[in-house]
Amino acid sequence: MSSLTVALAIAGGLILAALVAFNAWSSHRNAPRQPDALDSAPADLPQPVPGDQEPVLHIDPHQVLGNERHEPLFDPDLPAPVALALPTADRRGGLDPLIDVIAPISLDGLASGDAAIAAMPPTRRAGSKPVAVEGLNEHTGEWEPAVAGQRYGAFQVGVQLANRTGALNEIEYSEFVVKAQSFADAVNGAPEFPEMLDEVARARELDQFASTHDAQLSFVLRARHAAWSPGYVQQNAARLAFVAGMIPGRMVLPAGEPGLPPILGLSFDTQAALADDPAQSAIRELTLSLDVPQVDRTEKPFERMREAATALAKEMDGVITDSDGQPLRDETMDVIGTDLEQLYDMLDSRDLSAGSPLARRLFS
Repeated sequence: MSSLTVALAIAGGLILAALVAFNAWSSHRNAPRQPDALDSAPADLPQPVPGDQEPVLHIDPHQVLGNERHEPLFDPDLPAPVALALPTADRRGGLDPLIDVIAPISLDGLASGDAAIAAMPPTRRAGSKPVAVEGLNEHTGEWEPAVAGQRYGAFQVGVQLANRTGALNEIEYSEFVVKAQSFADAVNGAPEFPEMLDEVARARELDQFASTHDAQLSFVLRARHAAWSPGYVQQNAARLAFVAGMIPGRMVLPAGEPGLPPILGLSFDTQAALADDPAQSAIRELTLSLDVPQVDRTEKPFERMREAATALAKEMDGVITDSDGQPLRDETMDVIGTDLEQLYDMLDSRDLSAGSPLARRLFS
C-alpha cells in the first residue's frame, strides 16, 4: 500500500471521527436541559380536576399530596368556608347591591336553617351567573349562608349582575326569579323582586365598566438555544417559590394568605408534562401570567412578575417576549406598570379594588 493511500485513509478516518464527535456535541447541545440531580423538582404535575372555575374559593383536601402546596380551586356549588367571617348587611363580601340583584324575602315568623338548606335550588346559577341565598340570623343579626341548627327572621336571594361571560340578561333574570320564588314558597316567605329592565340596564353598565377595566397580562419566555425538559422548568420555577398547579404543565406562585387566588401562573406544554418520558420532552417556551383584578395590588404582582421573568430568563438562557415573539424591553415594561397603577386607581374608585371579594367575583 502506497504512502498516499495510507495518508488518505488516515485523513478519512479523522474526518469521520470529527463528524461523529460534532454530531454527538450537537445532539448534546440541543437536548432538553435536565434538572440538577441534587435539586430536582417533581417530575409530574397533578392531574386536572373537572369542573369550571368560578367564584367561591376553596382548597380541595383530596388534591394535597403530603406537605406539597397546590393551586386553589374555584367551585360555585360549594358553601362558603365556615372558618371565614360571615357577611353582614354593612360588610361586603357576601351579597352586595354593587354587583348583585338582591330580592328580599320577608317571613311571618322564624325559619330554621335546616328548612332553608332543604329548599335551596338544586343549582346555584341562573344561566352563567351565580345565585346565592343568605339568611338573617336570629341571634347575631348578621346575613349568612343558611346553617343547620340556626333560625332566621328573613332571607335574601341574589344573582350576580355580570362576570366575564357578560351582563345578566332577561332570560337569566327570569330564571333567577323562578329559583327565588321556589325557595320563598318552600320557606313560606314573600319575595320582592326589583324591576327587571332596571336591573338588566344596571348589569350592562357594570359589564361595560368591567370589560374596559379588565386586564390579564402574560410574558412569554423563549429558549435561546437548548430546549428545556419539564423537570428543568419546574426546578427553576420552584426556586422562585412556584408550586405545582392542578393542571399538568401549570405552576403557580401562591398568595401570602391561604385561600386566595395565586399571584402568578406559569404554564407550558401540557403534552410535554404528560409524556411517558418527560425528560425527553422538549419545551421551547413557557408563559408567565397575571390576572390583574384577582390579585391585591399590595402583593406587587407586576413587579414580582418582572422579577420572576428576568430571573428565569437569566438562569434558563431565555428571552422575554410578548405573545407575538417581540422582545419586551425594560422601557416597555415600565409603561405597562404605569398603566396598571392607573387601572388599580380606577378599580379603587368604584369600590372594586383588585383582589377584593367583589372584584374576584366580578372578574371571574
